[in-house]
Formats: sequence, structure tokens, C-alpha cells
Amino acid sequence: MGALTGKVALITGGASGIGAACAVRFAREGADIVIADLQPGDDAVARVEAEGRRAVYVQVDTTSQEDTDRMLQVTVDTFGRLDVAVASAGVTVAGAPQERVERVEKDTFHVHNLDPAIFRRVIDINVTGVMLTGQAAARQMLKQGSGGSIINIASSAAKIPLAGASPYCVSKAGVHMLTKVMALELAKTGIRVNAVGPGYTTTPMWDVPEDSPAHAQAMSITPMGRNGTPEEQAAACFFLATDESSFMTGQMLHPAGGQFTG
Repeated sequence: MGALTGKVALITGGASGIGAACAVRFAREGADIVIADLQPGDDAVARVEAEGRRAVYVQVDTTSQEDTDRMLQVTVDTFGRLDVAVASAGVTVAGAPQERVERVEKDTFHVHNLDPAIFRRVIDINVTGVMLTGQAAARQMLKQGSGGSIINIASSAAKIPLAGASPYCVSKAGVHMLTKVMALELAKTGIRVNAVGPGYTTTPMWDVPEDSPAHAQAMSITPMGRNGTPEEQAAACFFLATDESSFMTGQMLHPAGGQFTG
């Protein structure tokens, strides 16, 4: 018997990175999983099934209310309920590794040069997408009347300003505050809302070369001197998903290699 036996977990951004690691960890602990992502989710579904649990993939654009409502409907139609939701879908300012290196070396993404369309896109995906995911999850959990856990993936960048990353930093600060507001609003319902704020973690979103200025800058503010792993982030999410965190809401955990020791 795992800590999540009999539970159903919905994970946006579940096809890769932290989301996929959450799917595997939650399945190992007994949960059935909904993988929601714009990217194909066959591999994540297979990894969940390898743990002996059921999984279903839903293609979803989390910035679309129609998509997030459909995502929730598939969850209920397939498994009958929802107990845990992880809002892990998100983007950075730039996609390609070389662009992320240039963000440190140049001022292309500094606010005074920033294309407003980039800013709007990141805010829409990272904040509005999290809001719509939480909204859909909360409505279902309220309908069930048995509580639940909503976990938003923020970032240590919610608290640490990073030059060239204003859209990302602002969006993750927004996720932090959204988490607190939702937690306050739902506190008496049995639905807990918390966040995980990862530090630099090896995922498709952070795969810069170790000999790059971007990596050196990252390690300069990470006392442990290494990247985290998706599995380490999933462990924090797992804690928030279980009754071990039953008296915790509105909080943000930081598996961030010591970034907030000062």
C-alpha cells in the first residue's frame, strides 16, 4: 500500500521533466495518473504503466479554458474523481540552449530590449495556465466534497531576480501569490494549495552546457554546486500530495540546493 493508493492525480506538463517525474513517483505510490501536455505523452504513460498503475494522456493547451475543462472531464470520465493536481506546464523566455546562454552573455532579453509579445506569452502560459488548471481542479474537488491537494510548480526565480529573465521571474512570482490566494480561499474546504519552487534542475527547460556562462552563473547562487534532478522535485511534490502535509497550505517548498540559506 502506497501513500497515494486509490488516488487520482492530474499532472500538466506531465510528458517530460518534473511533471513526468511526478507521474512516475505518484504511480509508484499507488495513484492513477492523467498526463496532460501539448507534447506527446506516450513515454510518460508507459512509465506509469510500468509501475503497475493506469494512465491516460490528454493533449491540452493550459491557456485555454476549453482545453482545461476538457482535461478535467477526461479525468473524471476515466477515473471517476480527482484527488491531486500538479500544475507543472511552463516555459522560460527562450527555448533553445544557445538562446539561454546568450541571455546571460548579452542583453537581448533585458526589459529595455524585450519584445512585449514574449512577456505576454510567458505570463499567459505560466500564470494563466496555472490559474485555469487550479480552477478546474478546485471545482471538481469541491463537487466531490472530500478535499484534495493542488500543487503549483513555481521556481526559486519567484524570489530571485535574474537578469534577462523578467517574464519568467515575474510569472513565477505570480504563481507564488496565486498559490497563497487560492489556499486562503479554499482553506476551510479541505483543499490544500501549495507550491514547489525548484532551483536549477536538469530538465528540457534547463539543459545548458556545464562550461557555459549561464551554468556558471547558476552555480554561483547554488551553494550545493550542482543541478537538482526531476526526481528530487517530484519528492517535494509527493510530500505535498500526501496526508503527511495535511496541516500545510499556502506554502512554497524550495528544493533549490541551498539558494535560500542566506
